[in-house]
Amino acid sequence: MNGQQLQFSEPVQGTANIAAGETAKADAMARAGAATTIEWAEACANAIELMARRGTVFQAADLIAEGLVDEPDSPSRWGPAFLRASRAGVIEPAGVQQSRRATVHRSLCRAWTGTETYRNGAAT
Repeated sequence: MNGQQLQFSEPVQGTANIAAGETAKADAMARAGAATTIEWAEACANAIELMARRGTVFQAADLIAEGLVDEPDSPSRWGPAFLRASRAGVIEPAGVQQSRRATVHRSLCRAWTGTETYRNGAAT
């Protein structure tokens, strides 16, 4: 193929099952959350809340860079932590950035910001 990627003009039926992918993601996040120590989960939640109150855009690497939380024993611990904060209304997606975590070689990751409701409530 001379280094070129094979391309199809239309999606091939049966090649992607979005529902199965979402189910697998939810299962993996549940397993990761269950395997996370309470101490790290609480430290990470506190770090996310602090960053959310600032109202700036941040990612997991920023929590480590600022010394708010240690690198977890597995990178799969981040997803459940940010998901909990998102579902609690603390943070909301703010786009995608290249990760600043050295361990992931600048792969893309979700960026977050504190919700206006959380920032206003945290300020009172």
